[in-house]
Amino acid sequence: MKAVYMTDQGMVRLNNEDSGGVFINLDGHRLAIVADGMGGHRAGDVASNMTVIHLKTTWEKTEGILTAADAESWLKEHILDVNIILFEHAQKNTECDGMGTTIVAAVCTDGFVTIANIGDSRGYLLNEMGFKQLTEDHSLVNELVRSGQISKEDAEYHPHKNVVLRALGTEEQVDMDICTIMFEEGDRLLLCSDGLSDRVKETEMMEILTNDESLEQKASTLISLANKYGGKDNITLAIVDYLAGIEGEL
Repeated sequence: MKAVYMTDQGMVRLNNEDSGGVFINLDGHRLAIVADGMGGHRAGDVASNMTVIHLKTTWEKTEGILTAADAESWLKEHILDVNIILFEHAQKNTECDGMGTTIVAAVCTDGFVTIANIGDSRGYLLNEMGFKQLTEDHSLVNELVRSGQISKEDAEYHPHKNVVLRALGTEEQVDMDICTIMFEEGDRLLLCSDGLSDRVKETEMMEILTNDESLEQKASTLISLANKYGGKDNITLAIVDYLAGIEGEL
């Protein structure tokens, strides 16, 4: 298994409120995270950084994630822990009032991937069946599409496109989506913030992910394309490749 993480401020924002990374536990399994912070003056980066630091620290001490049920339980428990940490921090620090973050996090093992998400940061899978989005956006426009009030085409240009209905840390309780998929040799997982998915079409993502470039080059090309298309938001992504027999890689 091999992975790469990359983040970029974009062309418009004054600072980068995204955070993330790919981390390895005691069994050699990966945890990939992308978190897109929001709210308050520079509070978004506080929320996303606190989230990633907590999950990284906990994951690196973890072992014995053998089944999908183990992975789902771990993600649910520790993401909910982070929610309380962020919520209480915001209550105690007025400059962080209203802060929160999206999160998409994936436990990657030799056989399955378990992915949890809150907000509109996304997870995609590339395999022999094609390229598909694994997560459901918790956003206003997605609810309008789901209810048939607007089309997917309308959603692309909706004035409230970036309104998120769920975020980590904004309330005492939060719901998340969790799913598990098979992860086999040759499969590729992409996690990203909306700074990528709002700018780059899925057909373009697939084309880049299937070219002959290295993982690092693929990540850089995706970010460069998002910036070419305006780069109106921070751009963050993680790519995880299932390559049997490769150990010791990030």
